[in-house]
Amino acid sequence: MWLKDHKRLEAIFKNQGRVILAIDGMQPEIGHEVLWVIRDCLSGEIILAKTLLSSRNEDLAALLLEVINTLNVPIDGAVSDGQQSIRKAVGLALPSIAHGLCHYHYLKEAIKPIYEADRHAKKELKKKVRGLRDIERSVTNEDKDLVTIIEDYCSAVRSSITNDGHPPLEASGLKLQENLTLIEQSLERMEKKVLYHHMQST
Repeated sequence: MWLKDHKRLEAIFKNQGRVILAIDGMQPEIGHEVLWVIRDCLSGEIILAKTLLSSRNEDLAALLLEVINTLNVPIDGAVSDGQQSIRKAVGLALPSIAHGLCHYHYLKEAIKPIYEADRHAKKELKKKVRGLRDIERSVTNEDKDLVTIIEDYCSAVRSSITNDGHPPLEASGLKLQENLTLIEQSLERMEKKVLYHHMQST
């Protein structure tokens, strides 16, 4: 399916003088059609969106050729997630064009050793904050405000533990360390406040 408003796209591309194509496929479920989208990285404009039952490199190359034969400006490069069929398709349709990984996937590959170290650090941190349920069960104080405060702190710790972040852009281990530090600092302030009120009342 070609998107409408060709004249607007032609004007944008003519003004740019070139395009860099990004190609990616989205499949809602295994066995279903894949929606393939080809867009221009420089303008962010979608050029072509089409569903295919197959992800064969020949079919993807045909999609690229549709775009190539319609554009009236040079194609300076292609970007994708590095999927093998896409690599072969770009090689067939654009043999002389540079083809690289998108920034996200490039970063994801480059950061693997750091990600593994961060994941291990998070695992070790989680060991230090076990026993939340025991703390919650041990609260039998009739002071409802105190019970609520303890439950809130336990909830904050639990929420921090289950937050996996968004690798590779967010390191979940570092995020957990940051959140636990903030909770610890809050507890220290709370303790000082309680001690101060206790001293004032005696």
